[in-house]
Amino acid sequence: MADIKWTLVGREFVHCNCAYGCPCQFNALPTHGNCCAVLGVEIDQGHHGETKLDGLRCAIIVAWPGAIHEGRGEVVPIVDEGASPQQREALLRIMSGLDTEPGATFFQVFSTTFETFHDPVFTKIDFEVDVDGRNARLAVPGWIEAHGEPILNPVTGQQHRARINLPNGFEYDTCEVGRGWAETQGPLKLSIPDSHAQFAHLHITESGVVH
Repeated sequence: MADIKWTLVGREFVHCNCAYGCPCQFNALPTHGNCCAVLGVEIDQGHHGETKLDGLRCAIIVAWPGAIHEGRGEVVPIVDEGASPQQREALLRIMSGLDTEPGATFFQVFSTTFETFHDPVFTKIDFEVDVDGRNARLAVPGWIEAHGEPILNPVTGQQHRARINLPNGFEYDTCEVGRGWAETQGPLKLSIPDSHAQFAHLHITESGVVH
């Protein structure tokens, strides 16, 4: 059991380099053999012990040379510049998989696959996400410029809606699937055009997803 109790209730946008739907969500190998992604989270309500996290944002840039479970990954953690020193420490502990039961959250699972942890970044995070509308924008000056939108039917041009439900998942219960674009700078430079994006409501604790 984790000694410190924490909770995050909010919304996320994740964009990776896999085809729409992302094979990783089904325990299959990534579309192109490797994985890279950006993630943004807006915390509506949250705490880490006695430290409140309401209204804060965080983001990450991640990359693996193969499938995630094969390891050798890199991560750049990014924390809202408005966070206090206590809030920064709390968010970094959550994002690093600390104070979390093994295998309980995607933060904890991913942390076991990284061999390179770049210095955390504390800066402005502009983030807007409409989960049901499958729209998002994530802008971290000097680091990330990304956006997501609905998938369009190639024949009719109409929006195509699809969901993924993971009753035993470690990230979300249900996500809306869309597509996204991202460019990153810094030590982990990525260019990810027109590929999988997901939009989800999050409710996670030190023990995992609240389903």
